[in-house]
Amino acid sequence: MRLVNIGYGNMISSEKIVAVVSPDAAPVKRMVQNARDSGMLIDASCGRKTKSVIITESDHVVLSAVQPETLANRVNSAQNNEGENTNEE
Repeated sequence: MRLVNIGYGNMISSEKIVAVVSPDAAPVKRMVQNARDSGMLIDASCGRKTKSVIITESDHVVLSAVQPETLANRVNSAQNNEGENTNEE
């Protein structure tokens, strides 16, 4: 299991991430509101502006103050590092 930094000391398992999207679109805003209403929202933005929304396998929605491109790079590097470690064993 690889943890990815999603900003301000918050981490999430890279294996559980389904999508990382921008919060600007209306369908994403509805998804965030529905998650908030159903108790499935995790706000990891620490009071800062939400710049990305992370969707997980368990249908939890995580808000982050880090750009989606930055998170995608971190997830990809975490998955690449995991692949290298399994090859060594």
